[in-house]
Amino acid sequence: MTGTREDRLAETLVELADTLVDDFDVIDFLHRLAARCVELLGIDAAGLMLVDPYGQLRVMAASNERARLMDLMQIQSDSGPCVTCYRTAASVLVSDIRTAADRWPVVADRAAELGLRAVFALPMRLRNEVIGVANLFRAEPGPLGEPNERIGQAMADVATIGILQARAVHRREVVAEQLQTALNTRVVIEQAKGVLAERFTLDMDTAFRALRQYARSHQQRLSDVAYGVVRGSTDIDAIAASVRDASADDGSR
Repeated sequence: MTGTREDRLAETLVELADTLVDDFDVIDFLHRLAARCVELLGIDAAGLMLVDPYGQLRVMAASNERARLMDLMQIQSDSGPCVTCYRTAASVLVSDIRTAADRWPVVADRAAELGLRAVFALPMRLRNEVIGVANLFRAEPGPLGEPNERIGQAMADVATIGILQARAVHRREVVAEQLQTALNTRVVIEQAKGVLAERFTLDMDTAFRALRQYARSHQQRLSDVAYGVVRGSTDIDAIAASVRDASADDGSR
């Protein structure tokens, strides 16, 4: 990536925005973001964490092995800038991790082993929802600097929006699929009721109660019984026999 930093930043934001289309690959997206953070922010490594459905931070991407190990160690020790950043939803900027040895001794020792001195954790959040942390590392001590912090936070915000958008799309797709499945099932149940009503001269309400009574007594799903009736794989005589018990079923459709 060539040109001024402003040009490279613009190219990066366009590149990241381009990932917010069909076939969104969150892992590739985060690895790309980690690499761009290193290129643009004057750091030596970057790692990105997301929160799983159980509220636990998970390492999702890293620009190199040092960043991955540093992130993993903070999660395992439940301490460090990234953990504090997630819990407070605020940036945690440590220019020299050795000065925080009393606060995070395990983190400080591991950082020294990995040759990392400065650690900067930026929240991945949208309003009050924090979905992860962007971790930035330098081999030499020193502040991140306000311009780099603002750019880093902007990139974390872009990542957050992209991930939340992907989740929203997925949820909509799941809901739409569930609705379509329910509609399809309802059609099959109506067809099964029609089969029973015609075969045994039943009204539709009685046919439905017979279907449900049979499903309950055989510990089967109503939809499976209905499919069996329509496909001819279920003994409809046995279902019809349950008609005499259907009066005991005080439920309704």
